[in-house]
Amino acid sequence: MRLLNVIVVVLLVVAAAYVYKIKFEATVEAERVAKLRTEIARERDKAAALRAEAAKLENPGRIQALAQRHLKLQLLDATQIESFDKLPPRPAPPAPVDADPIGAMLDAAAPAEATGSVPSGAPVTGVAGGRR
Repeated sequence: MRLLNVIVVVLLVVAAAYVYKIKFEATVEAERVAKLRTEIARERDKAAALRAEAAKLENPGRIQALAQRHLKLQLLDATQIESFDKLPPRPAPPAPVDADPIGAMLDAAAPAEATGSVPSGAPVTGVAGGRR
């Protein structure tokens, strides 16, 4: 009976140590999750601040003021616009160039006797082509 009591006490101590270990790991993970949530919130705030800054920089009124201050632009004068009839004529297209000089040379040459294993004019027989 005493041996059984000792075994039960040892098992209870081991179980308590195991439960304490699990509780400690859960606490560490909960702290890690809380840190990650804080970091996510901080990154979202940074992204919102960057979007607000981009909206400010892209403001058309701001861009117009910067263009007037830094660029020496003038308004378009109506005398700068010409009609189509005052444009110069379109240049003539270039003369056509023979695109295939070797092909032209072959066409101009006399047809030569065909070379190969089958004489010209002989019937072709076989599975691949010709008569069967």
